[in-house]
Amino acid sequence: MKKKMLGRVLVVLLSLWSAMSFAQHRNTYYIKYIEQYAPMAQEQMRKYKIPASITLAQGLLESGAGRSTLARMSNNHFGIKCADWKGKSVRHDDDARNECFRAYDSAAESFEDHSKFLVGRSRYASLFTLKITDYKGWAIGLKRAGYATDPSYANRLISIIEDYELYRYDVSKAASKRTEDAPKKYSARQLRRKPWLANPHEIFIANGLAYVVVREGDTFEMLGKELGISSKKLMKYNDLSNTDYPLSEGDILYLKTKNNSASGDHVCHIVREGDSMYGISQRYGIKLKKLYKLNAKEYDYIPEVGDRIWLK
Repeated sequence: MKKKMLGRVLVVLLSLWSAMSFAQHRNTYYIKYIEQYAPMAQEQMRKYKIPASITLAQGLLESGAGRSTLARMSNNHFGIKCADWKGKSVRHDDDARNECFRAYDSAAESFEDHSKFLVGRSRYASLFTLKITDYKGWAIGLKRAGYATDPSYANRLISIIEDYELYRYDVSKAASKRTEDAPKKYSARQLRRKPWLANPHEIFIANGLAYVVVREGDTFEMLGKELGISSKKLMKYNDLSNTDYPLSEGDILYLKTKNNSASGDHVCHIVREGDSMYGISQRYGIKLKKLYKLNAKEYDYIPEVGDRIWLK
């Protein structure tokens, strides 16, 4: 009996020591940052469907818990550069010397612009098909989409989220409130005729173009009826002619004719594994035939990893 009691005491003491050791390794600056900005991150989650854990982890990592020069002097908590930016700016050394970064009047402006930055770019569109609690999917997706050049970026975000239990902020009552009453506004007959009324596709803007993100089971006919665009036009806008083209979850579909060249400061694209000319044209909202023309390529050209594809 005494041995059992002694064993239990040792387990308790080890547990307490482990907890105290972990607490000591927690960065006090991180804790203060989380306490200060968690409500702001949750507000952004309610507005833009970006996990609060991801926003907080990116803010912590990019700004050094609000202590970086960029954060202190320019309120830039997410290291966002001046692409497509007409507001205040500041020069700062990063991947290259004297690079242009966005500057804000407050941290709140930085958090809001970070959300709009992700929502407004087609390369991040597939992230918004993930569950709000899938912080790992978001972290990996941000890295794959090119948010940061650090090869360990996704792992660093995940580590911060798990070490500081930031995932708790993704499941607050206010944030997890669903539009459960929406389907009740429609009769069963209406929902049979127009099933999308219960959960319509959200329309995003990127490259100056409106687009939707394809869900599992979507077809051109269904999307056309929901969006009030004929399936033929929808296919034409997206450089498709085959009615049997298989839509995949996460695909981007533009709702108007694409551009002749990329918008903003996108000049060229370096081909990565899995890239295709069609995929690049969709990512930047460029007509496929214009993309071939810009690069003086024939339609049988297949891009290889490392190739430089001009976008304007």
